Amino acid sequence: MVWVEQPVGVGYTQGVPNITDEVQLGLEFAGFYKQFATTFGLEKKKVYLTGESYGGFYVPYIADAFISQNDDTYFNLAGVAINDPILGDGTLQQEVTVVPYLDYWSNLFALNESFTKAIHERNDYCNYTSYFETYLTFPPPPGPFPVLPDPFADENYTCDQFDTVYAAALAVNPCFNIYHITDTCPHLFNQLGIVNPGDYEPPGAQVYFNRSDVQKAINAPPTNWMQCTDKNVFGLGNNTDRSLHDQSLGPAQNGVLKRVIETTNNTIIGVGNLDFLLPPNGTLMALQNVTWNGVQGFQKFPANEFYTPYHPEYNGGALAGAGFLGTWTYERGLTYYQVELAGHELPGYSAGAAYRVVELLLGRIGSLGQTGDFSTQTGNFTGTGIIY
Repeated sequence: MVWVEQPVGVGYTQGVPNITDEVQLGLEFAGFYKQFATTFGLEKKKVYLTGESYGGFYVPYIADAFISQNDDTYFNLAGVAINDPILGDGTLQQEVTVVPYLDYWSNLFALNESFTKAIHERNDYCNYTSYFETYLTFPPPPGPFPVLPDPFADENYTCDQFDTVYAAALAVNPCFNIYHITDTCPHLFNQLGIVNPGDYEPPGAQVYFNRSDVQKAINAPPTNWMQCTDKNVFGLGNNTDRSLHDQSLGPAQNGVLKRVIETTNNTIIGVGNLDFLLPPNGTLMALQNVTWNGVQGFQKFPANEFYTPYHPEYNGGALAGAGFLGTWTYERGLTYYQVELAGHELPGYSAGAAYRVVELLLGRIGSLGQTGDFSTQTGNFTGTGIIY
């Protein structure tokens, strides 16, 4: 398994960013990977690409770059897995789905009646309610979905439902976490550093990958490592000109994801149900707007039970749930899944489910509904819990 920090401008990477879109990013990565494979003797190996969040852009475009090389010696792409991804239009994935998400988790958000009434009225005004009801259907309406106006193009941000709900949630729960909505105060310290405004950093704390002894141990150059870079990786070295940004459409919008699915017939996309930033319905709606292997979207709602094997635990600091932990479906080369108690960083919240996804990606199991042990597990373990 190889962990890669990319593009130039993040983590320990060296140099000045020199790209403006995802096609350039994919080609740069392909060039890097060919040199890496040559150096470490990885020619003709099967390659599986995985990522998360903005990896919903990165991974499909990198996969598409691999496909375009038409060279199985270095780019033998065998599968792709992405969790909690941005795949398409941000208005569709984040704004349209916010109020239905709030309704589903209303007891957890605990927002007052007047706010809830007002946010529903605004949802109707912005045409989000009718859009959601029309296009999140199985099968979907044929043809490309209409593109909604960018809420940030309005100087009043009237239809920015995401930030309106987020602000209300913070008023009730000052430690509300858009990545995992069940979090409450106090903020927990993260060894990888601050991500959200208000995250806690105790006095004298040092980010793990910023420690000089860690950088020396892994042969990294002395670097001010940050979990979220302060550099504009699409800015050509310019951090002040905000007009310089990723120029690419989402891979669900322009045929990139379609090519990846049809080439690999082993593409897996999943979401944690507790992810407010990129909730499951947004990902599903983006996929319902994609035609792959001759048919548009999923024909049936993902309702199969996702089974994660029971297993012995060897690390009390990183426990993993077991049993039926979510739902899934598979159609025409694409698997989609949801995990009930996971947030945005899905493998961190539900390691067993994520491990099962890796087994599916590698072809060690036939589906996410398959029962039985992990492929690396022996002993027919059935758990140690007591039923009273």
